[in-house]
Amino acid sequence: MSVRAEATPNPNALKFTTDSLIFEGTNSISVMPGEESEHDIMNDLMNVDGVANVFGYQNFITVNKEFDVEWDELTPKVKEVFEKHGL
Repeated sequence: MSVRAEATPNPNALKFTTDSLIFEGTNSISVMPGEESEHDIMNDLMNVDGVANVFGYQNFITVNKEFDVEWDELTPKVKEVFEKHGL
């Protein structure tokens, strides 16, 4: 499977899109600091150093980073989480 990172209008956010469905239904999922989700992938992403919050819908998850973190350092860690979950 492949995960594609796409830029968003927000320089602190990247959209990670997969070829397969991550979330069923038509509800979006967002997780802020201190929150927990019923979706393990969202919790695992929130545990990555440098991730500020996450938002997911169907086949993508948008990751917002902390201001002092560079995407070059964070993107491989985010992709590792996707791989861990078989995406």
